[in-house]
Amino acid sequence: MEISCTNCGRDYPPDGLPYCCPICGSLYDLRTPLPFNPMQVDRSQPGIWCYRHTFGLSLDSEPVSLGEGGTPLLWAEVYDRKVAFKCEFLNPSGSFKDRGSSVIAAWLLSRGISEAVEDSSGNAGASFAAYAARAGIKARVFIPESASGPRRRQIEAYGAELVLVPGSRSDVAEAVMAVADGGVIYASHAYLPFNLPGYATVAYEIFEQLGNKMPGAVVLPAGQGGLLLGLVSGFNTLRIANHIIKNTPKIIGVQVRACAPLWAMFTAGSVGAGLFAEKFTLAEGVRVRYPLRGDAVLRDVTASHGFMCVVDENEILPGRDMLAHLGFYVEPTSAIVWSALAQMINDLPDPVVVVLTGSGYKVE
Repeated sequence: MEISCTNCGRDYPPDGLPYCCPICGSLYDLRTPLPFNPMQVDRSQPGIWCYRHTFGLSLDSEPVSLGEGGTPLLWAEVYDRKVAFKCEFLNPSGSFKDRGSSVIAAWLLSRGISEAVEDSSGNAGASFAAYAARAGIKARVFIPESASGPRRRQIEAYGAELVLVPGSRSDVAEAVMAVADGGVIYASHAYLPFNLPGYATVAYEIFEQLGNKMPGAVVLPAGQGGLLLGLVSGFNTLRIANHIIKNTPKIIGVQVRACAPLWAMFTAGSVGAGLFAEKFTLAEGVRVRYPLRGDAVLRDVTASHGFMCVVDENEILPGRDMLAHLGFYVEPTSAIVWSALAQMINDLPDPVVVVLTGSGYKVE
C-alpha cells in the first residue's frame, strides 16, 4: 500500500503520524489499489485482520483487535424487493468505525505513539477510545457539547479524556486542530487514509457473503464519506483480483437536507457548495459541513453510475421505527437509508445491499 500527498506527491514519512503533509498541508491518500490477494487471506487472524496484507503494515506489527468485522448480511423484504442489510451496528463499539480504528490504532503502535487526540460527532470518538484502550494508548476525544449522553458515557468508560466543545461539529474540528497544530498526534478518521483499508473489508465481506459476487447497488449514509471511499476501493480491488469485467456496484450515498453538502454539489456542481448550511439534525453522524475528501467521494459515486440522495428530517424517526420492526435497532444516522430506499428502490439493480452503520443503543 503506497500513500502520498495529493498535492505535492511526497511519500508518507517513515516516522511519526502526520495528519497532513508537513510541506504543503494537503491530504494524504492511497496512491495505488489495495494489494488484495485471496491466497493471503488468513482466517486464523482476529477480526478484520484476516485481510492484514492489505493494511500496509509490516508483518511483525501487532494487530489491535476487539473482534471487529464479520458482521452478518441479513435479507428482508422492503417495498416489494428483497434487500440485504449489512449489520455494521453489531461491531464491538457499535459502529462501522471500528474497522478503521483497529487499523489506525495499529499504525500508532507501530510508530511508537502512546498518546493521540481525535474529534467526532460520537461514533468515531467512541471507537477510537475503545481501540486506544485496547492498544494502551492515551486518548483525548473532542465531541460536540450536544452529542448524545450514551456516546459521551461510552467514550469516558473506555478511559479516554472527553473534551466537550460548544457549538457545531465544525467548531469541534477547529478545536482539535488547534491542539494538533501544537504538536499532539491527531489520529483523525477524516484526515488520515489508514482507516480506508479497514473500511474496504466491508466490501470483501459483502462479496464473500453474496457467494463471491458483486452487489448491484450499495446504499449507505455519507458524512465525510470515508466508508463510501473504502467500499469503492474494496470493490475495485476485488474486481482486479478476481478478473471481474464489470463496474463496481452503483453507490448511493445518503445525506440529510439539514446538512447535505455532497448531495448539493452532486446535484448542482460547484454552485451547490453555496446552497446548504449546517443545521441541527438527529442524524449526527452525517452532520459534516466540509467533507475533506468530498471531491473523491463525488468522483467515486459518479464513476459507479450511482448518485447522492437527500432525505428530510421528519423522515428519520419513521425510518428508524420501520427498521426496528424488521429487527434492526439502529441510530438515526443509519435510519436515513429507509427513506432513500423508498425514493429509489425501483431504479436499483439486484442484489441491493444497505449498510446500517450505527447502533440504536447509542442514542437516548
